[in-house]
Parts: sequence; structure tokens; C-alpha cells
Amino acid sequence: MPEGIEEVEVWIPPLVTVPDVAGTLARMSSLRLVQTVSAGVEQYLPHIPRGVTLCNARGVHDAGTAEWAVGAMVAVLREFPGFVDAQRRGEWTYHHTDVLADSTVLIVGYGSIGAALEKRLAGFEVEIVRVARSPRDGVHGLDELPALLPAADVVVLLVPATTDTAGMVDAAFLARMKDGAVLVNAARGGIVDTEALIAELKTGRLRAALDVTAPEPLPEGHPLWSAPGLLITPHVAGSTPASDRRTLRLLRAQLERYRADEPLVNVITDAY
Repeated sequence: MPEGIEEVEVWIPPLVTVPDVAGTLARMSSLRLVQTVSAGVEQYLPHIPRGVTLCNARGVHDAGTAEWAVGAMVAVLREFPGFVDAQRRGEWTYHHTDVLADSTVLIVGYGSIGAALEKRLAGFEVEIVRVARSPRDGVHGLDELPALLPAADVVVLLVPATTDTAGMVDAAFLARMKDGAVLVNAARGGIVDTEALIAELKTGRLRAALDVTAPEPLPEGHPLWSAPGLLITPHVAGSTPASDRRTLRLLRAQLERYRADEPLVNVITDAY
């Protein structure tokens, strides 16, 4: 951290979490605003001093994350990783695969990214089922999730990381998913019980695509690397030029609001 940290009024942390959030915040005695460049704020929320406003970057990663989720579900259903392996071996492995058309896609955590995902799935001839913490017209509540899981061909996780969502995708959750279903995690690794997921994948009953894992980064030799039916990417869903452009636009507009003493956007007022 630079000299004069005690004079900082606005802190925009990097996308990769700093090593000592609590200690860094404690040194910023003049701090008034923390503006993250991510939608998730779980690293900062427990340490925000009284009187300091916390804002997230809701919206800037919607396009990239939604696009990744579509690509991931198509890749798993159409078995692209297996065909890539066959290509490397020089083998022509013709066979039928699953398809996204006529599927039911269950979006768990229907917010701005969920809406962006639904928009991108519009041409795929799928049924969308929406679930969110707060039920509303056309969106089921989380309490209805157990009854909805058995009918879903693809389950997409977009919930924030909170005490309520930690480990929510446990053995019981996975057991309710239908045979052959695909779990897509574009949220946070801690939402999924890693051991329970590995156990299901080893049976061949479920498949999955993960952009996030627990632990993260995934260490060499971890069982997830060799789990069957699993596609892993290294937390890159929102790491795109589109996200960079939209982040800069948000930061500029937010700083102009702050300087003009105008209401800020994306203010975190409760657990998320």
C-alpha cells in the first residue's frame, strides 16, 4: 500500500483479494467508500468500518458470465471436451450426444446475471425456471428449490456467497437432481460441497462445469482435476474485455457521483 493510506477516502480494491483486508481497512482512517470491481463482496463485507459505504460492481460482469454459462452447458452436453481429447489422439469417435434443445434450465440466484443468461438462452428452445432469495412474479423462492431440482436438466448456480448459501449444494441437493443432469457453477466455489460433488461425478450420474472451486486455485493433484464428466475453467467467466470496459464506465460514473455528493449505485445494505 502507498504512503498516505490514512488519507484515502475511496478504495477500489483489485479483482484479486488483497492479503489482509481487515488490516488494510483499519489503516484507512479517512475512508468513506469501498467500491469493488466484482459483484461478490464477501471478502470485504465483514470488515467494513461503521460509516463506510460498500458498493459492488453489479452488472459489469453479466455478459461475460452469462456467455460462459451458455458455453459451459453446451460444451458438457455436446461432449466437446471428450471430442477434443479424441482429436488429440487422432480418433474419429462418432456417437450421439445430449443437446440443450428441449431442456429445462434451472437458474438458482436469478439476478442481473440470471436475466442476462436467460436472454442468451432465448434461441436455444429451453424452458427457464427461475429461483431467487426473494420470490416474485415468475421467480420461485429458495424454499421451493428441493421440489424444482428433479425436473431440471441443467442447474446453474449464480447465488452470492453468504452464510446462507455456503455449502447449499450438498449431498442432499445433488441427490435430488435428475440422472444425467448438469451442474454449472458460475458463482463461488464454497457454495458446492466439493466432496459430495466428486462422489456423484464418480458414479457417472451427474455431470458438471465449474468456473469456481473450493479450494481455489485448485491445487495440483486435487481429485476434481480427474473427476469424470467435469469441465473446469480457472475463474475466467467474467474476465473479458467487455467486463473491463463496463467496469471503467461504472467506476467513472460512481466517482463522479461521489465527488458531486450524489446518491451512489450498487450500495450494499444488508447481507448482500
